[in-house]
Amino acid sequence: MTTITADIKIEPGSEFSVELRSGSHLWHADEPPEVGGADTGPNPYELLLSSVAACTAITVSLYCRRKGWELDSVSARYSHDRVHARDCDDCESDASGHIDRVRSQIFIEGDFDDGQRSRLTEIARRCPVHKTLERGVTFTTEAVFAG
Repeated sequence: MTTITADIKIEPGSEFSVELRSGSHLWHADEPPEVGGADTGPNPYELLLSSVAACTAITVSLYCRRKGWELDSVSARYSHDRVHARDCDDCESDASGHIDRVRSQIFIEGDFDDGQRSRLTEIARRCPVHKTLERGVTFTTEAVFAG
């Protein structure tokens, strides 16, 4: 099980600055100034996209290594927006109202034939984080109050 801890120490000017920790790793999240943050780190949606982008790049790299294919580089670019369901021509959803849309571009450099290119395109969509987001997530939330 993976556990992330997010802590905010409430101080003037840093109400949204979050310290994130997982084991020995420490990083920050925040909101941009236009919504009251201090921009000390990526916002939560940027962190979400960075997770799937990192997973995609790692998945493609591992696949190439396992197959013995020469990979020069892989780069993943992800973006997120919200659109009205009826305005989304490329969305496969019966939802009404607004839906979240994630778009990606995967840049893969190497000397690959057409079959390898086709397979790497499939593999890029099969990273574990991508599959988790596509399937949906069940949340269980418990609020614990002190004092």
